[in-house]
Amino acid sequence: MKLDSLKIKELDYSNRIRLINSVSGPKSACLIGTKSKKHGTNLGIFNSITHIGSNPPLIGVIFRPNENVRRDTYDNIINEKFYTINHINSEILERSHWTSIKINKNVSEFDVCNLTEEYIDGFYSPYVMESFIKIGLKLIETVKIEINNTVLVVGEIIEIIINDSFIDKDGTVNLQKSKSISVGGLNTYYDLKKISKFPYTRIENLPEFF
Repeated sequence: MKLDSLKIKELDYSNRIRLINSVSGPKSACLIGTKSKKHGTNLGIFNSITHIGSNPPLIGVIFRPNENVRRDTYDNIINEKFYTINHINSEILERSHWTSIKINKNVSEFDVCNLTEEYIDGFYSPYVMESFIKIGLKLIETVKIEINNTVLVVGEIIEIIINDSFIDKDGTVNLQKSKSISVGGLNTYYDLKKISKFPYTRIENLPEFF
Protein backbone atom coordinates (compact mmCIF):
# COMPACT_ATOMS: atom_id res chain seq x y z
CA MET A 1 0.00 0.00 0.00
CA LYS A 2 1.19 3.48 -0.85
CA LEU A 3 -0.52 6.61 0.44
CA ASP A 4 0.44 9.92 -1.12
CA SER A 5 -0.50 13.25 0.45
CA LEU A 6 -3.86 13.37 -1.37
CA LYS A 7 -4.84 9.87 -0.25
CA ILE A 8 -3.83 10.68 3.31
CA LYS A 9 -6.07 13.75 3.28
CA GLU A 10 -8.96 11.66 1.93
CA LEU A 11 -8.81 9.13 4.78
CA ASP A 12 -11.59 9.07 7.34
CA TYR A 13 -10.68 11.64 10.01
CA SER A 14 -10.40 9.14 12.87
CA ASN A 15 -8.36 6.67 10.81
CA ARG A 16 -6.04 9.44 9.61
CA ILE A 17 -5.39 10.60 13.18
CA ARG A 18 -4.59 7.04 14.31
CA LEU A 19 -2.35 6.39 11.31
CA ILE A 20 -0.28 9.55 11.62
CA ASN A 21 0.03 9.17 15.40
CA SER A 22 1.36 5.62 15.11
CA VAL A 23 3.37 5.55 11.86
CA SER A 24 6.39 7.26 13.46
CA GLY A 25 6.80 4.29 15.79
CA PRO A 26 6.64 3.76 19.56
CA LYS A 27 6.94 6.73 21.90
CA SER A 28 7.41 7.10 25.64
CA ALA A 29 4.25 6.96 27.72
CA CYS A 30 4.48 9.20 30.78
CA LEU A 31 2.31 11.00 33.29
CA ILE A 32 2.85 14.72 33.80
CA GLY A 33 2.01 15.96 37.27
CA THR A 34 1.23 19.62 37.93
CA LYS A 35 -0.38 21.77 40.59
CA SER A 36 -2.43 24.95 40.51
CA LYS A 37 -2.74 27.23 43.52
CA LYS A 38 -6.41 27.72 42.65
CA HIS A 39 -7.54 24.32 41.35
CA GLY A 40 -5.24 21.80 43.03
CA THR A 41 -3.37 18.96 41.37
CA ASN A 42 -3.62 17.65 37.82
CA LEU A 43 -2.31 14.50 36.17
CA GLY A 44 -2.30 13.69 32.46
CA ILE A 45 -0.86 11.07 30.13
CA PHE A 46 1.45 12.27 27.33
CA ASN A 47 3.21 10.59 24.40
CA SER A 48 4.87 13.70 22.94
CA ILE A 49 7.89 13.81 25.24
CA THR A 50 11.38 14.05 23.75
CA HIS A 51 15.01 14.50 24.78
CA ILE A 52 16.28 17.99 23.89
CA GLY A 53 19.80 18.03 25.33
CA SER A 54 22.07 16.74 28.08
CA ASN A 55 24.04 19.86 29.06
CA PRO A 56 21.96 21.45 30.41
CA PRO A 57 19.61 18.45 30.80
CA LEU A 58 16.46 19.37 28.86
CA ILE A 59 13.22 17.58 27.99
CA GLY A 60 10.58 18.84 25.59
CA VAL A 61 6.83 18.23 25.47
CA ILE A 62 4.56 19.11 22.55
CA PHE A 63 1.19 20.60 23.45
CA ARG A 64 -1.68 20.86 21.01
CA PRO A 65 -3.46 24.15 20.24
CA ASN A 66 -5.01 25.81 23.28
CA GLU A 67 -7.81 27.79 21.65
CA ASN A 68 -11.26 26.91 22.98
CA VAL A 69 -9.98 23.76 24.72
CA ARG A 70 -8.95 23.35 28.35
CA ARG A 71 -5.28 22.49 28.68
CA ASP A 72 -4.86 22.23 32.44
CA THR A 73 -1.39 20.69 32.33
CA TYR A 74 -0.11 23.37 29.96
CA ASP A 75 -1.69 26.20 31.96
CA ASN A 76 -0.25 24.89 35.23
CA ILE A 77 3.25 24.62 33.76
CA ILE A 78 3.10 28.15 32.37
CA ASN A 79 1.71 29.62 35.60
CA GLU A 80 3.64 27.64 38.22
CA LYS A 81 6.88 26.85 36.28
CA PHE A 82 7.38 23.39 37.84
CA TYR A 83 6.11 19.94 36.82
CA THR A 84 6.97 16.25 36.98
CA ILE A 85 7.32 13.52 34.38
CA ASN A 86 6.61 10.01 35.66
CA HIS A 87 7.21 6.80 33.71
CA ILE A 88 4.17 4.58 33.31
CA ASN A 89 4.83 0.97 34.26
CA SER A 90 2.81 -2.17 33.64
CA GLU A 91 1.35 -2.09 37.16
CA ILE A 92 -0.41 1.27 36.67
CA LEU A 93 -1.02 1.19 32.92
CA GLU A 94 -4.82 1.11 32.85
CA ARG A 95 -5.18 3.75 35.56
CA SER A 96 -2.66 5.94 33.72
CA HIS A 97 -4.57 5.66 30.45
CA TRP A 98 -7.72 7.04 32.05
CA THR A 99 -6.02 10.22 33.26
CA SER A 100 -6.85 11.64 29.81
CA ILE A 101 -10.55 11.72 30.70
CA LYS A 102 -12.27 15.13 30.74
CA ILE A 103 -13.34 15.93 34.28
CA ASN A 104 -14.19 19.00 36.34
CA LYS A 105 -11.27 21.38 36.66
CA ASN A 106 -11.43 21.20 40.45
CA VAL A 107 -11.25 17.39 40.52
CA SER A 108 -7.83 15.72 40.43
CA GLU A 109 -7.05 12.81 38.11
CA PHE A 110 -4.94 11.45 40.97
CA ASP A 111 -8.18 10.82 42.88
CA VAL A 112 -10.29 9.63 39.94
CA CYS A 113 -7.67 7.12 38.78
CA ASN A 114 -6.53 5.99 42.24
CA LEU A 115 -2.95 7.22 41.88
CA THR A 116 -1.04 8.75 44.78
CA GLU A 117 0.40 12.25 44.97
CA GLU A 118 3.95 12.23 46.29
CA TYR A 119 5.98 15.29 47.30
CA ILE A 120 9.73 14.75 47.56
CA ASP A 121 12.13 17.11 49.36
CA GLY A 122 9.87 20.12 48.95
CA PHE A 123 9.56 19.96 45.15
CA TYR A 124 6.49 22.03 44.23
CA SER A 125 4.66 19.66 41.88
CA PRO A 126 3.39 16.17 42.71
CA TYR A 127 5.10 12.98 41.61
CA VAL A 128 3.22 9.74 41.07
CA MET A 129 4.18 7.51 43.98
CA GLU A 130 3.48 4.33 41.98
CA SER A 131 5.87 5.35 39.18
CA PHE A 132 9.37 3.83 39.25
CA ILE A 133 11.17 6.63 37.35
CA LYS A 134 10.34 10.24 38.24
CA ILE A 135 11.72 13.50 36.87
CA GLY A 136 11.26 16.96 38.35
CA LEU A 137 11.48 19.84 35.88
CA LYS A 138 11.47 23.63 35.75
CA LEU A 139 10.06 25.50 32.76
CA ILE A 140 12.82 27.12 30.68
CA GLU A 141 11.10 28.29 27.50
CA THR A 142 8.25 27.72 25.08
CA VAL A 143 8.59 27.56 21.30
CA LYS A 144 5.54 28.05 19.08
CA ILE A 145 5.38 25.82 15.99
CA GLU A 146 3.54 28.01 13.52
CA ILE A 147 2.46 25.41 10.95
CA ASN A 148 -0.03 23.72 13.29
CA ASN A 149 -0.10 26.18 16.20
CA THR A 150 1.37 23.70 18.68
CA VAL A 151 3.81 24.63 21.43
CA LEU A 152 7.06 22.96 22.42
CA VAL A 153 7.52 23.33 26.18
CA VAL A 154 11.16 22.93 27.23
CA GLY A 155 11.99 22.08 30.82
CA GLU A 156 15.28 21.65 32.63
CA ILE A 157 15.69 18.52 34.74
CA ILE A 158 16.02 19.57 38.38
CA GLU A 159 16.02 16.11 39.93
CA ILE A 160 15.64 12.42 39.04
CA ILE A 161 14.24 9.80 41.39
CA ILE A 162 15.13 6.28 40.26
CA ASN A 163 16.11 2.95 41.80
CA ASP A 164 19.85 2.32 41.50
CA SER A 165 19.19 -1.13 40.06
CA PHE A 166 17.57 0.42 36.97
CA ILE A 167 20.82 2.14 35.91
CA ASP A 168 23.42 0.16 33.97
CA LYS A 169 27.13 0.59 34.75
CA ASP A 170 27.57 3.05 31.87
CA GLY A 171 24.73 5.27 33.13
CA THR A 172 22.01 4.05 30.73
CA VAL A 173 18.54 3.58 32.21
CA ASN A 174 17.37 -0.02 31.75
CA LEU A 175 13.75 0.45 30.75
CA GLN A 176 13.03 -3.26 30.81
CA LYS A 177 13.95 -3.52 34.49
CA SER A 178 11.79 -0.51 35.34
CA LYS A 179 8.79 -2.05 33.51
CA SER A 180 8.38 1.20 31.59
CA ILE A 181 5.74 1.21 28.85
CA SER A 182 5.73 2.69 25.35
CA VAL A 183 2.72 3.76 23.30
CA GLY A 184 1.97 3.45 19.60
CA GLY A 185 -0.58 5.97 18.41
CA LEU A 186 -3.11 7.16 20.95
CA ASN A 187 -4.14 4.11 22.98
CA THR A 188 -2.06 1.02 22.07
CA TYR A 189 0.64 0.14 24.58
CA TYR A 190 3.75 -2.02 24.34
CA ASP A 191 6.22 -3.65 26.71
CA LEU A 192 9.87 -2.66 26.36
CA LYS A 193 12.41 -5.44 25.97
CA LYS A 194 16.16 -4.95 25.78
CA ILE A 195 17.40 -6.62 22.59
CA SER A 196 21.03 -5.58 22.30
CA LYS A 197 23.59 -2.96 23.21
CA PHE A 198 26.37 -1.87 20.84
CA PRO A 199 29.60 0.04 21.45
CA TYR A 200 29.85 3.74 20.74
CA THR A 201 30.14 4.40 17.00
CA ARG A 202 33.82 5.20 16.50
CA ILE A 203 35.59 4.25 13.29
CA GLU A 204 37.86 1.81 15.11
CA ASN A 205 34.77 -0.06 16.36
CA LEU A 206 33.17 -0.43 12.92
CA PRO A 207 32.47 -4.12 12.17
CA GLU A 208 32.80 -5.69 8.74
CA PHE A 209 29.29 -6.10 7.32
CA PHE A 210 28.74 -8.83 4.74
